[in-house]
Order: sequence, then C-alpha cells, then structure tokens
Amino acid sequence: MSADEILVRAAKLGKNLCLYFIDDDELECDAFCKEKALHRVLRNVNSQLLVVRPDLNLAAFEDVTDQEMQSGQGMHFTIHCYKTTTPAAGLPVAFSVQIEGRSYYMCCEKERGEMIVRFKEGEVPKDIPGESNIIFFKKTFTSSCSRAFKFEYSLEEGMFLAFKEEGCLRKLILKKLSGKDGVDETMKINLSEFSQN
Repeated sequence: MSADEILVRAAKLGKNLCLYFIDDDELECDAFCKEKALHRVLRNVNSQLLVVRPDLNLAAFEDVTDQEMQSGQGMHFTIHCYKTTTPAAGLPVAFSVQIEGRSYYMCCEKERGEMIVRFKEGEVPKDIPGESNIIFFKKTFTSSCSRAFKFEYSLEEGMFLAFKEEGCLRKLILKKLSGKDGVDETMKINLSEFSQN
C-alpha cells in the first residue's frame, strides 16, 4: 500500500444490515446499483395514462385510445429498480421512456424556487454513486391499498409525484404531502403491464 492511498477506518454493520465506513465521525451508506427493470404504464386515480411529450417539455395524464396505447409513444415506461440498504425508505427506482427510438429519463430540477419534473434525453445509469435527482422511493399508497403506489423524491422527504390540473391537462408535478399520514389521491399511481411487440 502506498502513502497516497486513502486509509479507511473501521467498518460498522448497521441495524439494517447496511455496511458503513466511518470517516470523520460521519456514516456513509453504499451507492445505488441497478437490480432489475420493469415495463409498465402509469395510471392515475382517473385511469388516465402518463404520456411524455419532450418536444413540448410536458408529461401529463391523458385519456388514451387503444390504438395510441399500442403505439406506446411516450407512455411505455421502464422502471429501473435499484438495490437498497435502507428498505424502510422504499424501493429506489428511476423512470425512463422510449420516444421515436430515443430514451428519456425522469429527473427533478429546481426552477424559480419550485421543483419541476423533467424528462431529459439519455440513459439511466447502472450505478449511482450517491444522491441523485433521478431516484424516487416506491411506497405502497396506503396499507389498505397495496396495489397502488406513491413515489417520493429521494432528495426531498415528503415530496411525491402527483398530478395538478391546469386547464384540461393533468400535469405531472412534485407535491408536498401534508401531514405524515395524509392521503392525497393526486399521488396515487397504478402500474399496469403492457405487452412489448
């Protein structure tokens, strides 16, 4: 071992079986590592499908015809599931969608003091070395509704994917959940399988 290498002090196995390395009295957890991918459509409480339109910089829940559903343009999502060492937070996931042969991933960015959901062209990374603006924690919507989910933004506790009505649109947004045990139907998302041709 050379003098230029970094020495790591003792390791600690946490109560959640997460391996921590102790450095300057701070505990650091390991990174996200992609485990599997699911192919789904995302539906809101009104059974509308989430459709991404990057040319308009828009993602909204819409009524979709069977023919539009078959084309899948902007609505057939890949949900990338990552291994986690903190299962209590929920399953870490990232979203991507194919549109006209191009891949787009979902992320969140701050714009004029507000968190905005965006879809950017590119691939979802296999490994994420730390915090990331593309990770959401998948959680059961309620204990009595285990087939529906809510997705909490990993960088802001209590902020969830939801929809907001703007005219005739139900635009995808990040929304703060009021109260720890609050239920907000705009955050309820059902995942349905689709057949890939």
